Amino acid sequence: MFRPFAGLSPDPTPHPSSPSRRMAAPEQRLTVIILAAGLGKRMKSSLPKVLAPICGRPMVAWVVDEARALKPERILLVVGHGRELVEAALAEHGLREGVELVTQAEQRGTGHAVQMCMPSLKGARGRVVILYGDMPLLRAQTLKELCDTQAAQASGGAAILTASPEDARGFGRVLRFSEGARAGQVEKVVEERDASPEIRAMREVNTGVYCFDAQGLLEALPKLSTDNAQGEYYLTDCIGHFQAAGRPVFPLETAELDEIIGVNNLKHLAEARWAVQMRILEQHLMNGVRIEDPATTYIDHGVTIGVGTKILPCTVIRGGVKIGAGCEVGPFTQLRPGTVLEDGAEIGNFTECKNARIGGHTKAKHLAYLGDVTIGAGANVGAGTIIANYDGVKKHKTTIHDGAFLGSGTVVVAPNTIGAKATTGAGAVVTRNANVGAGEVWVGVPARRLERKAPKAKPAAAAAPAAPAAPAAPAAPAAPAAPAAPAAPAARAARAARAARAALPRKPKSASARKPASKNTARSTRKTVKPRRKS
Repeated sequence: MFRPFAGLSPDPTPHPSSPSRRMAAPEQRLTVIILAAGLGKRMKSSLPKVLAPICGRPMVAWVVDEARALKPERILLVVGHGRELVEAALAEHGLREGVELVTQAEQRGTGHAVQMCMPSLKGARGRVVILYGDMPLLRAQTLKELCDTQAAQASGGAAILTASPEDARGFGRVLRFSEGARAGQVEKVVEERDASPEIRAMREVNTGVYCFDAQGLLEALPKLSTDNAQGEYYLTDCIGHFQAAGRPVFPLETAELDEIIGVNNLKHLAEARWAVQMRILEQHLMNGVRIEDPATTYIDHGVTIGVGTKILPCTVIRGGVKIGAGCEVGPFTQLRPGTVLEDGAEIGNFTECKNARIGGHTKAKHLAYLGDVTIGAGANVGAGTIIANYDGVKKHKTTIHDGAFLGSGTVVVAPNTIGAKATTGAGAVVTRNANVGAGEVWVGVPARRLERKAPKAKPAAAAAPAAPAAPAAPAAPAAPAAPAAPAAPAARAARAARAARAALPRKPKSASARKPASKNTARSTRKTVKPRRKS
C-alpha cells in the first residue's frame, strides 16, 4: 500500500509515445468542472468528504490546484452537503476567488451533477474537463496530456483517462473497439454493478476524468437516463452518446497508479495522505534539505525550509512554518503554524513551538514549550522551559532578547520581557510583567533580581617609618629635619599593647563570681519521679 517515492517525481517527463510528445494541442477555451457534492457516508464523519484534511489542507484544495494548473477560463465546483463549510474552507486557504459554486441539492449520480452545470455552460465553446473533489493526486502534466489527446486525436469528441490497477475496487470497466476504423477507441464504459463477470475480469478501468468537447457534452447530457442498477444518471453514458453521434472517444492510460486514488473511506484517505506526503518530502530533499528518516517525518503543504537544514526523525512541521538555512529540527519536535526559525536555529527533542520566532543560532534543545514568543539571536533555552502564554482567557506575547540564558525549568509568565544577556536560574518563575532587565540575574519562586554585593574596601596600608636624615655637608649648616607624624607611632604602640594583652593566659572565674542558676532553670533540670500506683 505504501510505496515511498515510487513514481512520485514532481514533474515526470511524458512517455515518448504519449500524445503530448507526438503533437502539441492548440490553445482552446477551457472550463473545469469539479464534482464535490458527495455525502461521503463511508468516511464516518459529519464533515463533507472533500474537506477531509490531507497534509495541512482540505482534500478539495488539492483538486482546485489541479484545475488552476490548466489555466481555465472558469472553474465550476458542484457542492451539496455542507456547501457553507466548503465555501468557508476555500476562502480560508485563498482559493475562493475564480471558483463558481453550483448546488446539487439531490445527489442522483455523476451525470446529474454535471447536468446542474448546464445553465452555466450554455453557449460554451472549447472543452470541458471533469475532475473530482476526492481525487487529490492527479498531476497537472497528466491533465495537460489528456487535453492534448482530445485536441490531437478526438477533436469534437472526448478523451478519457484510464488505468490498469491490480485492484479495480469499484471502477467502471473500459471497453474498446477491437477492429475497424475505430479500433483502439473507447466503445463504452460499464459500471461495476452493471458488469457481467466477463467484463469485471477486464483490467482497464475508467478513472472518471474526462476532457469533452463542450458542444458534444451539452448535446449528450439531456439524453442520460436512470435505466441502470443504481437508478442514477451516469456520466459514463455520455461516451456511448458521443460514439453514436460520430464523435470519437480516445483513451489516455496512465501508469502512475497513485494518481487515480479516489478517497471513499478512511483507508483510502490514509493512502492518499501518504502519497501526498511523499511528494512533499521528495521536493524538500531535491531542494537540499536533509531529512534523516522520511518514513517518520511529517511536513505539511506550504512549509519553506532552507538549504542544509537537518530534519531528524519523528518531527511534525505544520503548514506555514518557515525554516532558514543550516537549522536543526528534531527528533520528536512539533513546529506549529506561525513558527519561524532563522538561520542556524536549533530546536530539539520534545520541544513545541507555536507562533514563535526563534533567532539565528538560538538553541532550545530539550523539553520546552515556546508559544507566542520572539527570541533573539544567540539565546539559550534550558531544558524544561515553558513560556506560559495563556491566562485562561487570552494569549499574550513574550520577548526574549539576544544572548539571554534561561536556566533549566524556567517558567516565563506572559506578557513579559527578558533583556539582552539576562539570566534566569534553574526553576525560576518569572511572573507576568516582571520585565527582566538587560544583563540581570533572576532566581527563585517567584523570581527576584539577584543583587550583587559590592566588594569590601581593603584597609589602608600603614605608613612607612621615616628614613634617617642624611649627614649634613661640612660646608653648610644642616637643614632641620621634618617632625615625624605623631599619630603613626601611637597607633602602632596601641596595637602592640592589645596584642600583648590578648596573648596573656586568662584567669578562670571564681565560683563566687559565677551567676547562680535561676529557680526555674534548676526546677527544669531536676528529675521528676512519679509515685507508683498501688496495685
